[in-house]
Amino acid sequence: MLRAAVTVTFDPASGNTATLSFPAVTVRYLRVTVTANSGWPAGQLSELEAYSL
Repeated sequence: MLRAAVTVTFDPASGNTATLSFPAVTVRYLRVTVTANSGWPAGQLSELEAYSL
């Protein structure tokens, strides 16, 4: 696990964006688990960007 669960509140005034940073590590696979949404009782992911160093 690279990061423990975190609560992020989406705010329309900020464009409903959230940025989560992780430590630099070498991994082959990346798994993202979204468990809930602050405005709806379901998870949502609309875009994910992962960069290789």
